[in-house]
Amino acid sequence: MRKDNLNYSVMPLSESFSWALSCPVSLYVHIPFCVQKCPYCAFYSVVPKTGDIESYLNLLDNELKMWTSLTGGKIHAQTLYVGGGTPTVLSSKHWEQLILTLERYVNFLPLLEASVEANPGTLSLGHIKLWRSWRITRASLGVQSLDDAELSWLKRPHGAYEAADAIAALVASGLDTSVDLMFGFPGQTIRSWHRTIKDCLKFGIRHLSIYELTLEENTPWGENPPEGLTEGYPLYRFAQWYLPKRGFIQYEIASFSLPRHWCRHNIAYWQGGNFLGIGPSAWGYLNGYRYGNASDIKLYADSISRGEFPIVYEEILPNEKAAAESAMLALRTMWGVSARAFRRKWGWQAYKKFLQVWHLLPEDCKKTIQGKHAFSAKGFRVANSLWEQFL
Repeated sequence: MRKDNLNYSVMPLSESFSWALSCPVSLYVHIPFCVQKCPYCAFYSVVPKTGDIESYLNLLDNELKMWTSLTGGKIHAQTLYVGGGTPTVLSSKHWEQLILTLERYVNFLPLLEASVEANPGTLSLGHIKLWRSWRITRASLGVQSLDDAELSWLKRPHGAYEAADAIAALVASGLDTSVDLMFGFPGQTIRSWHRTIKDCLKFGIRHLSIYELTLEENTPWGENPPEGLTEGYPLYRFAQWYLPKRGFIQYEIASFSLPRHWCRHNIAYWQGGNFLGIGPSAWGYLNGYRYGNASDIKLYADSISRGEFPIVYEEILPNEKAAAESAMLALRTMWGVSARAFRRKWGWQAYKKFLQVWHLLPEDCKKTIQGKHAFSAKGFRVANSLWEQFL
């Protein structure tokens, strides 16, 4: 439910909310800065002016301070994800300030997975050295393509050689390296798509995420769509065929990895774990309570300066809707919906409703093995139409 005129500085002080913060959570930190805005990107970011980054890091410090005031102690993080935007727009000096803030308010648990997003055009050896000396364990690099013509068409601020150099540097550093690729460009073929994937794998990456170019609302290309986009279905299907031959498992609808190298932070989202999001446009979920921060850095700053949480959206889903959403999120992954765990959390009635929909889905789009319901490879390809059945 949307609540306007709510005193957010006292809103989260419920017993269950405070209890959730005293338990291990996944922590997301949003860095809302980019060197330029890509025409297809719907994530919130701005081009920083002089002093903006320093001011923003102080705001993050204050937001984390408010969250820790709810429990009287540090936040216990089992995973960390610093995303954006472009976290590598921050210099090494800025990163040192961010690290001091995180260490001040966060207790990082043993076996921590700590991820950071990076872009080839802004990644430096200084970043990598600092991450390796701190807690970062994995990096997700926004390559998108290793073809200069495709990168130019996407208006990316880097070329293929920069991307290749960045992949090589991250892998050589020992960080668990993931690469993001896009598909569906004009003129793209299975041959060119194969070449990009194959060249990325040559560097020794352990994780790959692939995304079809989509035209989102409130983006330049959403308002004025480019012409000649390539049909994405065969390119996605090729990746599903090719990557397993190279030892990669499709553990999520858009993510492939070598065994045990999947992103635990993202899995926490899909399995309904508690996560705390800080920064403008960040989302969080704590014991069934979902909130969203203001998607504007000025509104975010105004709230923080008043000592208020910058939350502009909140909801607690009714049990039936929460159960359906839980099933949809779990079906993003190869583990799918566990009958036993689902019944324990949501009850028999919710599980029966799930089964009613499940039985109606095409047989070649699903599989049930030892009480776990999951999509097949074909099911992943048509997941959007299947998810609609659960709404």
